[in-house]
Amino acid sequence: MNIFSFYKGWPAIPLLLGICLCDFPAHAATINPSAFATVTKKIIPQQQVQISGTVTDGTNPLAGVTISIKGKATAGTISDFNGNYMLTASADDIVVFSFMGFLTITESINGRKTINIQLQEDATQLQEVKINAGYYSVKESERTGSIAKITSKDIENQPVTNVLAAMQGRMAGVNITQTTGTPGGGFSVQIRGLNSVRAAGNNPLYFIDGIPYSTDAIGSGQNATGFPSRLSPLNSINPDQIDSIEVLKDADATAIYGSRGANGVVLITTKKGKQGKTKFTTNLSTGAGSVTRFIDLVNTEQYIAMRKEAFVNDGITQYPAAAYDINGTWNQTRYTNWQKALLGGTSLISELQSSVSGGSAQTQFLMSGNFNKQTTIYPGDFVYKKANVHLNINHESEDKKFHTSFTAGYTLQDNHQSRIDLNTTALQLAPNAPALYGENGELNWENSTFNNPLANFVGGYNAKTHDLLASSLLSYRISEAFEIRSNFGYSTIYNDEVNGLPSTMFDPASETGPEFSTLIVGRNTRKTWIAEPQINWKRQFKNIGVDVLVGSTFQSQTSAQLVQFGQGFSSNSLLYNIASATTITIFANDETQYKYQALFGRLNLNWKERYIVNLTGRRDGSSRFGAGKQYANFGAVGAAWLFSKEHFMGLFPILSFGKIRASYGVTGNDQIGDYQFLDTYGSTGVNYGGTIGLQPTRLYNPAFGWETNKKFEVALEVGFFKDRFFLTAGWYNNRSSNQLTGMPLPGTTGFTVLQSNLDAEVENKGTEFTLRTVNLENSVLTWSTNLNLTFEKNTLLEYPDLDTSTFRNTYVIGEPLNIKKVYHFTGVDPQTGIYTFEDKNGDGLYTTKDDKTEVRDFNPEFYGGLQNTVKYKHWQLDFLFQFVKQLNYNGDAAYTLPGSMFNQPVSALDHWQQPGDIASHQIYTDGSNAAAVVAYDRYLASDAVISDASYIRLKNISIAYDLPEKTLKNMRCRIFMEGQNVLTFTKYQGADPEFKSVGYLPPLRILTAGLQFTF
Repeated sequence: MNIFSFYKGWPAIPLLLGICLCDFPAHAATINPSAFATVTKKIIPQQQVQISGTVTDGTNPLAGVTISIKGKATAGTISDFNGNYMLTASADDIVVFSFMGFLTITESINGRKTINIQLQEDATQLQEVKINAGYYSVKESERTGSIAKITSKDIENQPVTNVLAAMQGRMAGVNITQTTGTPGGGFSVQIRGLNSVRAAGNNPLYFIDGIPYSTDAIGSGQNATGFPSRLSPLNSINPDQIDSIEVLKDADATAIYGSRGANGVVLITTKKGKQGKTKFTTNLSTGAGSVTRFIDLVNTEQYIAMRKEAFVNDGITQYPAAAYDINGTWNQTRYTNWQKALLGGTSLISELQSSVSGGSAQTQFLMSGNFNKQTTIYPGDFVYKKANVHLNINHESEDKKFHTSFTAGYTLQDNHQSRIDLNTTALQLAPNAPALYGENGELNWENSTFNNPLANFVGGYNAKTHDLLASSLLSYRISEAFEIRSNFGYSTIYNDEVNGLPSTMFDPASETGPEFSTLIVGRNTRKTWIAEPQINWKRQFKNIGVDVLVGSTFQSQTSAQLVQFGQGFSSNSLLYNIASATTITIFANDETQYKYQALFGRLNLNWKERYIVNLTGRRDGSSRFGAGKQYANFGAVGAAWLFSKEHFMGLFPILSFGKIRASYGVTGNDQIGDYQFLDTYGSTGVNYGGTIGLQPTRLYNPAFGWETNKKFEVALEVGFFKDRFFLTAGWYNNRSSNQLTGMPLPGTTGFTVLQSNLDAEVENKGTEFTLRTVNLENSVLTWSTNLNLTFEKNTLLEYPDLDTSTFRNTYVIGEPLNIKKVYHFTGVDPQTGIYTFEDKNGDGLYTTKDDKTEVRDFNPEFYGGLQNTVKYKHWQLDFLFQFVKQLNYNGDAAYTLPGSMFNQPVSALDHWQQPGDIASHQIYTDGSNAAAVVAYDRYLASDAVISDASYIRLKNISIAYDLPEKTLKNMRCRIFMEGQNVLTFTKYQGADPEFKSVGYLPPLRILTAGLQFTF
């Protein structure tokens, strides 16, 4: 069948008009003018003209804008990459310009041939945006579940290398904390609180382009001693290549993921190719990172006075030989600010990213590459490098029945860091300690009296990670109602770690040779494949729309680990060749396989676009459970009422949108590791009679089953003044039961725990608010604000026989999981100068069971973020304030006994000196005063070192300027400056109020500047 297109055939219009006119021969006879007018009016079509122009947003051209003729459905076109368009229309037609996220504009032609249009952003159109819910997508206005979303516009303005950093402070119910400021470190993520009593059982499920991505930490943990935890594989994802992130929180949104959705689901969608002229974009940025704040520590004069007073208090008149700081060995007038010396460097950051994209109506492509390099703030040649390539190809047949998409990404990380974190050393090292380097430029050991902290930089830690992720989607539309599709995915990650300790890291006076050098080598691999065939049936009847989805999942994951320890080398030049070690010990050598399969379905009913019911269900099978326990059923129901579409709402013209939604369902959890239900054995590694034996590693228990999480939520969404003011308020209550945890065992069994289900129940409930306002919106200036606020409460409702379990000193029924049981500090005794604490039972003794019962909750009371976007002509300003109300360990928790050979904060100067003194710190001692030492240990385990750590932080700020289009012909250029962790407002006395990893480098302040070119 031949199809005529006015897009290609518009030159034929004059020819057709000519043929029509030739059918009316000219005559010399007189003709009635009115009759002629009648004939021409009926037969001769209106004259067609060709119009053209450019569509912009006031700064940059807009590609993909739909341009149509009002009242003529068959006439239209779209703007190209440069915003240019061409259209044939009648001289008196009206042209309509429409584009998602912008206000629709109509323009009368009035005989013009050139019409340039400037579209204005419409922040009130978000209800029509499609939300990714995983196996299906849904309009924002019609979703029945709780889904938070950020887009590339939010992500691209942040100078971060980990995708989780880009999410901080931007989503209600999502609490993210950075665990270290060292490049390549990880983050802690909680979606609506802690559900499991197991620390490892609270991780959300991550999907990248529809493929599950395991975020279990990589590495052995024996190598990366400079990090508070093992490395996170999420560092492999390049934030600049992400198009959107959706977080699924309630049962309606997560139940379709069954056992994997108990702790929430994070859907990451990478950028895709788009139709249009081939476009090349490159970003080049450079910047610097530094510690956000230093602690006020005592100087040398104050420190020496403190030490002398401690020895006087202890009755010691002859300074010990090892007291180098005060016995004359070290210079008592020397002063070094060790925070600046060890942590005061500048982390240099550089990044280059380029992409090329484009395509036709049938086939689109995108290819991008990224390189990022960061040094550290430490005095050493430490560097983190990451390179990434990303490819996407989409194709759709001309009849729009067949669709395929292929996405692949490969990332290489090379992380060379210090073996240890120097944060604690910088805080505690004596201010009169010797210089780091001698006159010859070598490490200074000050005649074997100084343990040089830079010795840990000799050798060092290196991790190389290779990550490949590939996914493919195939779909075919059998009919208007039926579509079959399947997702396929494969991912593999290789992690090689090396931790070398050469003999040169020791004092040369010890005459330690390479025979004492050691090396730890670790290799970890993880390979995953998945296939998910699905069928979808969608039909619109008179008043009701029905959407049915049925699918299945087949997944397999294989993990392997080999960790070797080598000692004794003939030369340090051979240190990194473990085959050269005299003694080789295998710390770990294992391989595990996890298999998972499921059947899932969804039924969505939509009555008149007002009343919506969404049913989801899943039957899961996991290899992590024994026979008879491998399968479980999960499901949810969600409902929504769009009351703003009711006729009676015409009485409330200011209300533009209104919806009430609710959901209830059950999800599960199988995050317990592999083979927990089996009797397992491992190699002893000991040669006995020429044979290497086996030893039991786990007790047999096939009876434990799935952990379950029941979720309930109700929410209200309302928009006023055409959604310029949009509020969402939600309340949720989640209860997690049948907890998968270890049952304590007597030591005589040879094992500490037996994996089992416990009738413990954990409740998370809270209230979430999000508010979006469009404060100003005109052709010159726009200003919009987004606010999110979360109040949450975590409670342990039940725990059988808690008082007799090994967790009796960890948990309290009726209290949150994330608590600390501590002594109650009552001050310094004015007579003795010793710290005092409350004796709960009055027996004169201090015991963990009876007196260490004061509870401090480390969960935030509330948290949120306030984001603003201001656009003025060619300028754009974005900034985000993050705020948290919480408790945390204060600065006192990072120090040792005042008066000993370690530095102290200036607050320690307020101390007891004589009877009757009222002070905040006890008597100084070098360690000889046993009562003071015991009291100080108790002080560190009391509520004295826990205080308010609430803060407001300028988390992110971005300023950008787009050069006018006429400045650079056929090219767009953006100049930008970005900052992360820029300012912090807090009363907290410590390095960083957000930071929970005591003794490690906190997050850095990062400032960058760069250029973006597009042509």
